[in-house]
Amino acid sequence: MAIAEQPGAAPAVLDKGLQAGALGLLGNVTIGLASVAPAYSLAATLGFVVLAVGEKAPAMFVLAFIPMLLTAFAYRELSQDTPDCGTTFTWGTKAFGPWIGWIGGWGLAVSAIIVLANVAEVAAIYLYRFLGQDELAESLTAKVLLGSFFIIAMTLVSARGIVVSERIQYVMIAVQFGVLISVSVIALIRVFSGTAGEQAIDPQWSWLWPGGLDMSSIAAAVILCIFIYWGWDSCLAVGEETKDPEKTPGRAAVITTLILVFTYVLVAYAVQSFAGFGDTGIGLTNEDNVSDTLTILGEPVAGSIVASLLLLTVSISALSSTQTTILPTARGSLSMAVYEAIPKRFSNVHPKYMTPAFGTIVMGISALTFYLVLSLVSQNALADSISSLGLAVAFYYGITAYACVWYFRKTLFQSARNFFMRGLFPLLGAIALTLAFVKSAIDMIQPDYGYTAFGPIGGVFVLGVGMLALGVPLMLACWAFGTKRFFRGETLNASTEAKVPDTF
Repeated sequence: MAIAEQPGAAPAVLDKGLQAGALGLLGNVTIGLASVAPAYSLAATLGFVVLAVGEKAPAMFVLAFIPMLLTAFAYRELSQDTPDCGTTFTWGTKAFGPWIGWIGGWGLAVSAIIVLANVAEVAAIYLYRFLGQDELAESLTAKVLLGSFFIIAMTLVSARGIVVSERIQYVMIAVQFGVLISVSVIALIRVFSGTAGEQAIDPQWSWLWPGGLDMSSIAAAVILCIFIYWGWDSCLAVGEETKDPEKTPGRAAVITTLILVFTYVLVAYAVQSFAGFGDTGIGLTNEDNVSDTLTILGEPVAGSIVASLLLLTVSISALSSTQTTILPTARGSLSMAVYEAIPKRFSNVHPKYMTPAFGTIVMGISALTFYLVLSLVSQNALADSISSLGLAVAFYYGITAYACVWYFRKTLFQSARNFFMRGLFPLLGAIALTLAFVKSAIDMIQPDYGYTAFGPIGGVFVLGVGMLALGVPLMLACWAFGTKRFFRGETLNASTEAKVPDTF
């Protein structure tokens, strides 16, 4: 890695050894969408959103989309100024200093570790169900073995190279969106034609307005919806491997969030209209359907073949997320190591594949360990961990949005564009995420929230806040045993000019 010294400023990082110019706009958007895993996210979350807010689920998707879009503007502005694979870590450090930046990077890592454990198991369960092996889908041993295999396999694919990852994701994303949109359109056609059955109801515009809901219900639903949007920021983590890194990743982030909100609202309308809100059969208030209100509609909507295809789609969706979730976290650790915030070993880039191979392997091992521990200790704890994910996501998204406002504070009033895109919009997004974090944390601390509890404290709160708090001793360890140059602001500060090649 080449470093150029500048008087009065931190060194300018010119190259981290990644494969510059490997991705275009389409590839960047594809990785962002794959990280979100829309089919899996909807299957795992839609029922719980309906349980929290009833027919207002589409409104929650739109409501949660607003802070996501506002935060995407912050990501776009920051990536144009500093296209660095460290994303929240780098930008948080430049805005607020090393301690906030480090803990922001840890928030991103926590999110990835938690979700990897869950998506790997979901990929295994739905693949077993697609193959007609329901007994294996219920077997802890079978789930853990296949889930562990998926984590290991996708870790190796990620280490193999960004181009290989991109090509695999093209296929997986095409399958996901093709099936989701097709099934939704068929369901709505049958509703409007009167062939959907007695349980079907006509879609209403009022479903898009959150009126009549209390704050606790809205907060619970929004934190769930933040989870189903989470992952689009992977576009920015591979920015240094993208053509025109100062513009393409930011555009990809905004495009990704727009595609997601359209898809989620379409699917929610289709599911609610076709299934209705009865407490029997495929009705959405039937407790047996809460954990998956998506695949149960496959056969009623379009027959057994589509039902099987939906099962396969959810498995593919979870599997694609297993791989793309590793990508940004490994690159985040690369950036942290380059700036000496964590051990330098993480800055190693494979000479052939041009990927942060060491960081990728460590990320895979960390996720595998977390998965095995929670799976073998308690399946309920594993389920609660995914409920806690929204806290970590809101935490590091919020830091990024606040960082945008503070970093650009001297230029906010130079133009109307700067005021809105760098100031007002990111600030509103940050405040919304902060409110969602605080309200959800207060609710999650109750012992009856989720499936587990540690004495008088809810297990979801312990896992969510506890995993974030774990970053503090790790950060102090890096300060105590590292070079201390990062924590003195010598390797990265507001004056650092982080560059990547802009011609290919």
